Amino acid sequence: MTATILVDTKPSTLFITPKKPYYTTANNFHLVQFSIQNHNFSSTMPPLKRRLKGYYSSSKNWNFKNSFRSAAASSATESPQLDKGSNNNNGDGDGDGQRKVPGLNTLFRRFWKVAAPYWFSEDKEPARLQLAAVFALTLGTTGISVGFNFLGRDFYNALANKDQEQFTKQLLYYLGAFAGGIPLFVLRDYAREILALRWRSWMTKFYMERYLKNQTFYKIQSQSIIDNPDQRIVDDLSSFTGTALSFSLTLFNAAVDLISFSNILYGIYPPLFVVLLAYSIGGTAISVFLGRELVTLNFLQEKKEADFRYGLVRVRENAESIAFFGGEENEIQLLLQRFKSAFENLTRLLVSSRNLEFFTSGYRYLIQILPAAVVAPMYFSGKIEFGVINQSVSAFNHILGDFSLIVYQFQAISAFSAVIDRLGEFDDVLDSSSSKCLSSSVEEISLTYCDERSSLLLESNGSILMDRCQKVLDLENLTLQTPTSKAILIRDLSLVINKKDHLLVTGPSGSGKTSLLRALAGLWNTGRGKITFYVNEGNDPQAPTSSEVPALKVNTADDTAEELEGPINRNDRGIFFLPQRPYMVLGTLRQQLLYPTWADDVIPTSDGGNPAGSLPFLMRNSSSGTSGGKRSKPTTDDLIQVLEDVRLGYILSRFGSLDSTHEWSSVLSLGEQQRLAFARLLLSKPKVVLLDESTSALDEANEEHLYRQIEAAGMTYISVGHRRTLYGHHNRNLNITTVDPSSNERNWHVEPINRDSLYNILNR
Repeated sequence: MTATILVDTKPSTLFITPKKPYYTTANNFHLVQFSIQNHNFSSTMPPLKRRLKGYYSSSKNWNFKNSFRSAAASSATESPQLDKGSNNNNGDGDGDGQRKVPGLNTLFRRFWKVAAPYWFSEDKEPARLQLAAVFALTLGTTGISVGFNFLGRDFYNALANKDQEQFTKQLLYYLGAFAGGIPLFVLRDYAREILALRWRSWMTKFYMERYLKNQTFYKIQSQSIIDNPDQRIVDDLSSFTGTALSFSLTLFNAAVDLISFSNILYGIYPPLFVVLLAYSIGGTAISVFLGRELVTLNFLQEKKEADFRYGLVRVRENAESIAFFGGEENEIQLLLQRFKSAFENLTRLLVSSRNLEFFTSGYRYLIQILPAAVVAPMYFSGKIEFGVINQSVSAFNHILGDFSLIVYQFQAISAFSAVIDRLGEFDDVLDSSSSKCLSSSVEEISLTYCDERSSLLLESNGSILMDRCQKVLDLENLTLQTPTSKAILIRDLSLVINKKDHLLVTGPSGSGKTSLLRALAGLWNTGRGKITFYVNEGNDPQAPTSSEVPALKVNTADDTAEELEGPINRNDRGIFFLPQRPYMVLGTLRQQLLYPTWADDVIPTSDGGNPAGSLPFLMRNSSSGTSGGKRSKPTTDDLIQVLEDVRLGYILSRFGSLDSTHEWSSVLSLGEQQRLAFARLLLSKPKVVLLDESTSALDEANEEHLYRQIEAAGMTYISVGHRRTLYGHHNRNLNITTVDPSSNERNWHVEPINRDSLYNILNR
């Protein structure tokens, strides 16, 4: 790893900046502050230091963050803020306390919206049968409870009457009821847990598909729409399915209990039934009053715990950068700040729970003597037997439990309400993504994939036909804006790129170079204009070339599959993107090379085959290549050869084989990762390549070698970069400057790169 070393006039000062900047878990100004505190500025720098530290001491971090974004909006577009979460999710808790408790109507609407899809899905028949079985077992356990109520009455009557024969008989009845009833209770709980697991499995797949569809995960993360979607999929779904079934069965059991035991209790002594109603209604009202804050506190606790966990994950993922910065103390401070926020919220939660527990504990213990105290005068007057007292206590407890669900379950209900709120919010965001609500702009950039084989037959003029034959990309009046602030980055760009017409995009940092690639990739659609790619659909050489093959129009805000025969996949359309820091998948070296074109061919369906009892809806069918003929998967020899082609053949001896598994983003340097990404590119053989400083970590010799490899493969490439050596590998230069808000002039110009201009550039 290369690094920039800044040495101050004081020889004791050393500041190392790693190649990949690290952004803290709170906000970027923490890093600025840390740099100031840990770097001794020279005599020319104190004014800047005083100005920054003075602003920091007199202003909130969030205010500074917004001011910083406003002052340098275009700079933020080069590296969009990917803060984990939204709603001031910066670890300091700002704004968290202002969250409003959702109303009952909102909670019921969100509960139904989250819960209903499974019971009408492709798995509805086995799910409904299992649910019916669970309810039947619950009904059976309620019947057993009623039976125990009468057994208890006769048992204590025999005991009070000193009737040994009757006592022995009732004891045997008790033992027989235990032997028959306990398995029913166990089977009920087991069946409920199995159904909850099946429900969770379906919902996990359902939410993951929607989360990863149409780049929704990217929109959520880049625009900071909601916090911690990963926690909502993993933890909240698990809590929701288990708790929803448990509460449903509890309500069903309470309804049956209420009907069964109310008749018993009313038959014993009607006034006792009236006392029960008054006691339960009063207890419920007091519980709601004492626990009114628990819903909000439980929601915030889920969020703050997830924020703290995410901060620890960030340390693990950026261990080397933090070590280069020497940022351990800063990270401890930020992590402790997040933990402190969770600790303080949990303290408030425990205080509220304690206050509620004071009441509920007394509420529970008082009912042990209340029914006996009410019916005792009847026993003393000889109107009822001793066993009836036990029967009335048992019936009273059952009915009171049914009436007092809110009292007994208030903390669980409040926690469940927080889960419903988080999942409902997540579900609304996923729906908004498919209904164009994540982008509020009226105008949007139109992205179209046009099959070049059909375009050959659209014109009869020979010169125009040749022009359409050579065209691979057409930009028409493209004005690009940032998704959130709507700041203009590029104004009215029109450009045609033909085959082997390699384009280099340059400009100052923050001018919108990488953002242009995002628009070409369909990740950003805020603005206006049209982008048209001329591709071979599916890259299938045997596909028909008739005029019946239509243009594939894709609206980047709503990439619905109804207009196409398969999922929208740039790789299947011959378009490949190489970022500055390649993505290393979790898997083997073979999977790294085959990703993403043949990823589904190498990922196993399960650990060790297809086990008995596996759920069919978890078996995902292969989808690559559905929009055309699928390219044949490279052989092992092909993979070994492409490693040699990118000068990575030596890593086979280092790691043993193509099927070895490691944490590749850690064991490979950034330069090796970039060469591995070029190996993927050479295997996929796309028509158009978008490179975002994809050789920034390579020496000039390796950079030249890789560019010659992709040029020899007949690919047309568009590169973003700052190196002067890149000019030698491109035909034209698109230079983008920072937009002047007070002017309507375009902020770009295109010029050819010839021998004379190249000489001038390299000798500046």
